[in-house]
Amino acid sequence: MTVKITVLKEQDEGGERRVALIPQVVERLSSLGVSFAMENGAGVASSYPDETYKDVTLSTDRKALLSDADIVLAVQPPTIETVQAMKPGAILVSFIYGRNHPDLVKALRDQKVTCFAMELVPRISRAQAMDALSSQATLAGYYAVLLGSVHMTKILPMMTTAVGSLRAAQVLVMGLGVAGLQALATAKRLGAVTEGYDVRPETREEAQSLGAKFVDTGVDATGKGGYARELTDEEKQTVRKAISDHIARADLIVTTAAVPGKKAPRLIDAEQIKAMKPGSVIIDLGAEGGGNCEGTQAGQIVQVGPTTIVGPINVPSMLALQASELYSKNIMHLLQQILTKDGQIQLDFTDEVISGTALTHDGYITNEGIRTAVDPNSPAPPAPQPPAPAAAPAAPAQASGQEAAR
Repeated sequence: MTVKITVLKEQDEGGERRVALIPQVVERLSSLGVSFAMENGAGVASSYPDETYKDVTLSTDRKALLSDADIVLAVQPPTIETVQAMKPGAILVSFIYGRNHPDLVKALRDQKVTCFAMELVPRISRAQAMDALSSQATLAGYYAVLLGSVHMTKILPMMTTAVGSLRAAQVLVMGLGVAGLQALATAKRLGAVTEGYDVRPETREEAQSLGAKFVDTGVDATGKGGYARELTDEEKQTVRKAISDHIARADLIVTTAAVPGKKAPRLIDAEQIKAMKPGSVIIDLGAEGGGNCEGTQAGQIVQVGPTTIVGPINVPSMLALQASELYSKNIMHLLQQILTKDGQIQLDFTDEVISGTALTHDGYITNEGIRTAVDPNSPAPPAPQPPAPAAAPAAPAQASGQEAAR
């Protein structure tokens, strides 16, 4: 039977503009023999009007689309009502952030939906093409510098005029993951003097390769999965002492420290903000998780002492066209892991990409960390087994001697 893939129109109250599948990726996946359905207008906000989707069934009946779908694609965590409209055994691919949405995780389990949460894609080389957190963070880091520049009272590059030269702005980026490195690269391209800070010393070479000075605090807080571990109180004081002068000198600071589903670490306190230059700006990309800076308000622009603090939310959605393109390609590469060449679903939970990305399956919460946080009494899933090999084609019947003679 033909596998039916449905693309949902986002219903996020925050004004999500991205779409989970763009027309070009639909064309590429069509070669597998799957069929596509989509809610009317799903791509309009990201500049992909309905007429650009070829060979896709469009409908306004969300419930009918969900009840008929084998695979449902979305960007933001769906509502519980959406999950309950899906048929048992169907697959959902979207961001979920299970620790923040425990009732949604339970609904996925109870509905026996197999959910692949895009924030759980393992950070291994083989899964890079599926890493939606990184693809979206790249755009967020780029846009953070542009956002900062329009709130500053000075320009980023050095400029020579008839009445003298204007100094280049000092830009400090705190947190040198994907977003932070892209912010450094963007600020440098725009002519700023750049500095980068991270508690993981291995990021030094990456910052320096982008023309930035690395702020070394003497603290190594390298953690698991590419993230930094939480600092001890003593380490926090050491870092604070080393970084405060750099914060005070900066015209623009971009903070990017965030761990999916957890509270953002505090990088800048009120006393450090008070010591900043008049007219300085902080772009806090950790705003949705509570903020990297004391005084950050998610979705707001606030004045704290001499500094303007911008707490943007869902920055990738501000660049919806290309954010959708990257996210759609991430999903395409994931689907290629769970669809056979003839377009049938085959889930191999012995594969670390599949098992690592899966949140729920067959009535179980398969991610141990989220299961413990959401429902510690929920049973663990059985040990994964490799999928049964495809049946070999039947051998042709042996011709009788008489038939062979003919």
